[in-house]
Amino acid sequence: MPIKYEYKDKKTHYNLLSSSLWCVIQAKYHWQSQNVKQSGVDDMVLLSKITEDAIVENLKKRYMDDYIFTYIGPVLISVNPFKQMPYFTEREIELYQGAAQYENPPHIYALTDNMYRNMMIDGENQCVIISGESGAGKTVAAKYIMGYISKVSGGGSKVQHVKDIILQSNPLLEAFGNAKTVRNNNSSRFGKYFEIQFSRGGEPDGGKISNFLLEKSRVVSQNEKTSTDRQQKEGLGIMTPDYYYYLNQSGTYKVDGTNDSKDFQETMEAMQVIGIPGDIQTQVLQIVAGILHLGNISFIEAGNYGQVESTDLLAFPAYLLGIDPNRLQDKLTSRKMDSKWGGKSESINVTLNQEQATYTRDALAKALYARLFDYLVESINKAIQKPHEEFSIGVLDIYGFEIFKRNGFEQFCINFVNEKLQQIFIELTLKAEQEEYVQEGIKWTPIEYFNNKIVCDLIENKLNPPGIMSVLDDVCATMHAKGEGADGTLLQKLQAAVGTHEHFNSWNSGFNIHHYAGKVSYDINGFCERNRDVLFPDLIELMQSSEYDFIRSLFPENLNTDKKGRPTTASSKIKRQANELVNTLMKCTPHYIRCIKPNETKRPKDWEESRARHQVEYLGLRENIRVRRAGFAYRRAFNKFLMRYAILTAETWPCWRGPEQQGVLHLLRSVNMDNDQYQMGRTKVFVKNPESLFLLEEMRERKFDTFARIIQKSWRRFIARKKYEQMREEASDILYNSKERRKNSINRNFVGDYLGLEQRPELRQFLSKRERIDFADSVNKFDRRFKSIKRDMILTPKGIYLIGREKVKKGPEKGQIKEVLKRKLEFGSISSVSLSTRQDDFFILHETQYDSLLESNFKTEFLSLLSKRYEEVNKRKLTISFTDRLEFRVKKEGWGGGGSRVVMVQRGQGDLAQLKPAGKTLTITVGDGLPKSSKPTRKTAPQSRVLFLPFFPPPLFSAHQNGAAKFSRAPPQQQSEITYSAPNKHGRPPSTALPKLGSQRAPRAPAQNNQYNQGNLDFLNVPDQGMSGKQRKRSISHRPPPAPKPQPRPQGPRCRAIYQYIGQDTDEISFEVNDVFDLVKEDPSGWWTGRIRGREGLFPGNYVEKI
Repeated sequence: MPIKYEYKDKKTHYNLLSSSLWCVIQAKYHWQSQNVKQSGVDDMVLLSKITEDAIVENLKKRYMDDYIFTYIGPVLISVNPFKQMPYFTEREIELYQGAAQYENPPHIYALTDNMYRNMMIDGENQCVIISGESGAGKTVAAKYIMGYISKVSGGGSKVQHVKDIILQSNPLLEAFGNAKTVRNNNSSRFGKYFEIQFSRGGEPDGGKISNFLLEKSRVVSQNEKTSTDRQQKEGLGIMTPDYYYYLNQSGTYKVDGTNDSKDFQETMEAMQVIGIPGDIQTQVLQIVAGILHLGNISFIEAGNYGQVESTDLLAFPAYLLGIDPNRLQDKLTSRKMDSKWGGKSESINVTLNQEQATYTRDALAKALYARLFDYLVESINKAIQKPHEEFSIGVLDIYGFEIFKRNGFEQFCINFVNEKLQQIFIELTLKAEQEEYVQEGIKWTPIEYFNNKIVCDLIENKLNPPGIMSVLDDVCATMHAKGEGADGTLLQKLQAAVGTHEHFNSWNSGFNIHHYAGKVSYDINGFCERNRDVLFPDLIELMQSSEYDFIRSLFPENLNTDKKGRPTTASSKIKRQANELVNTLMKCTPHYIRCIKPNETKRPKDWEESRARHQVEYLGLRENIRVRRAGFAYRRAFNKFLMRYAILTAETWPCWRGPEQQGVLHLLRSVNMDNDQYQMGRTKVFVKNPESLFLLEEMRERKFDTFARIIQKSWRRFIARKKYEQMREEASDILYNSKERRKNSINRNFVGDYLGLEQRPELRQFLSKRERIDFADSVNKFDRRFKSIKRDMILTPKGIYLIGREKVKKGPEKGQIKEVLKRKLEFGSISSVSLSTRQDDFFILHETQYDSLLESNFKTEFLSLLSKRYEEVNKRKLTISFTDRLEFRVKKEGWGGGGSRVVMVQRGQGDLAQLKPAGKTLTITVGDGLPKSSKPTRKTAPQSRVLFLPFFPPPLFSAHQNGAAKFSRAPPQQQSEITYSAPNKHGRPPSTALPKLGSQRAPRAPAQNNQYNQGNLDFLNVPDQGMSGKQRKRSISHRPPPAPKPQPRPQGPRCRAIYQYIGQDTDEISFEVNDVFDLVKEDPSGWWTGRIRGREGLFPGNYVEKI
């Protein structure tokens, strides 16, 4: 959607230009334009000063005013508010769907919608990289992205099942993969890349999750975020958290803002949705409980050997895991080792000491938990996998950069992955962009930035010099059992290999790395053990002896095969996964969300200046702004640019004959784009500002819009011809043999929207943005005293709206007349509809609270559409009764009121109803109408201009400029087929203004095949009298037309306009309310001929009154 920027007082004002009327009137009726405080700038590219101070100040100002999102061009900055914000509702989803980025305030929905539309338009896979430190709000951002995509994408029951699994995967994986840390109450202790796969129609029909490096050490050292309900406690042996060694080390059992019972129920529901069978769900809980009980097994030193301190504690974990307690004790305190001597191999049992036994217990617990987590991820993938990929959107939610008091092997791996993600951001937003300008010969002043590739190489290099991970793997390969000296050896080898590196230095118990986000000190203790990540065969054999098939399936290893080669280490695995992830992301069109954590207190409105500044610096936001500001918002290869915008000129459509560069220049000049707004590279065109691109897009959209309207017009005409007779007959069947028909309505067109709601935002404000209009009309409503008052009645798939007007009594708008929603009737609350048997226009809507007596010229059309909607919602037909004695209940007001009123309809004179109220009874008299058995006249579909039908969604049509759809016009039918009464002067165009399909305007000139006109010529002829008669006939038929002369003002009839009319064709005239002009000719079709300001043309007769 095109956008025009206007710069004033260093602030940005956005004036939206669009063919959509909603955008034109948005400034008046848009929810965000009312009482919205201007807070900083939405896009920091527009900052007057580009410094860290200015960036931090702008973010702080917006954060304090509850604006957590800010742009840097296409990059979204998100500040964690540490509270639930009010702008993630259905209304915002509607607002951002299909809107341009700058049409609304910055929001994660805008980025997601842009990503989804780019996938559909360009046919390219998309991804969003969410980065930031621990506790900055990355996981919540990923949830909102998945939730938005689920809402805006279509699909049937199968697609809905996939959506449910995508949404339910979050609570399940969070329950097993998140934990409370010092930095974050709900910290992701694993990384995931969630690919949502789409069909070519844009429906999510599959998906895939890749998980990275579950931090297993959390299982045995800090509290887990799992719980069970009271009914299962006995079966699982659940006690209070402080009973379990694995949970009581941190001393924290409750996390602020969490409800363990609710979270547990969500976890169980998620397993159900994903399709995990009930018996497996039970065993999942048994494994978690078994791990907790396993942690309570402690060991004592007895003669340099480890022994279980209390054998009673072996029974329950053994029971939960389906293994023998004695065998569990044996495998925890001893290990089978293979030895080779003289070509022979034999197995011996080695008894472990206390430290080794504790290590073995923890290794088993971590292995169980990690394999269980992998099973859950695999279950989700199986539930949503599809045989072939079409389009996809990837959401990367991975652990953030973190610095703790003690940083171990896990923090080293986590920070390495964050370095890789930062490298992608640098490669694509800073480095590649500047390199492209140089390659294309674009004038460019280089902008300095820190490239963290040097840090990535320090960690992952294989040779020359070897990186930290390579050295670590070499040391682990020479370890035996649990080598206490291995970590010391590692530190020595690191000092020798990378000790001179500018981003590395060692100290007595570890080493420091100067990451892009700051210096981190890593404690070397435990690095080798955690990197080796070996589960001894004894433990695998133990779990393979479980009585539960599910637990056995988690340990599928074949222990009888010979092991060759170096075992896979944790660091080599995470390095491989990180590089695979980078390759995957590089194949997609990337989008970025940079999350910022404003404080360490986890409290809203608490801004720590130094912390925010540090993040702004290491995220490279200043450099990002400078590159974005100095660079070009859009670049495209010449051939692709020509392909997209060729339709703008005749010379380039359907193909440009000549050099591509010249074709691009021709297009840019055809839209009068300023020379300073673009540069021509060697193979690409570069456009500087987004508004220049929007100019091209707007003109392209207008071209396609014109062609689309031509196609739509033809298609609507074709469909309308097919549907027209069926529509009229269905509506007529409701009244058939029950009610007399009015002469001027039985054959009329159905228009649907008689109020022109596309141009009436004051009425549309009561409806949702995309709520479809079935019927809209101005009706008369009668109160308890039978006093008539105007109401605008709107029928939509959601119900019936009755809108009135009231004078504002106080406030700045005091004295103004404002639209007010007087009543909304749900289909479920409507019981029946009552009408008389005569030709009047009255009907009663019977509702549970009180009834409404209404009068509408278009009651038949309204009842037809109401019946369809009622049956769709309530699965039963609407009760419609016909009687000349109508009774309705009135609204109870105050102490009195209530009761009922009676309407008597009697035979009278004339087509107009006469009303006589008397007490609680209203008597209506009206003359006889057409017989009750009257049906619409069936005739072949004429060549007419078919109108807006209520069966089509509004976006396909633009409303008539006069507030109603355009009337049909066609060649004349026989006069006997059309009968109309005199026009009634109501507060809107009366029904006589709506001619039948097949009615016509007055013919513009005598036609040779028009018998009526030919008869007039014959009347002028004299009888044949030899040559004189022939000569007269020849002179009449061949006489040249006389030269036009100024005509004197005719003294014929005149008329006054009671409504404004704007001509739609060249043969129509326009006039304003109260204009007086000449009436040249009346026509039964309703299209009269008039003359105003010296111009003669057609106009609808019901818009004027004769004087």
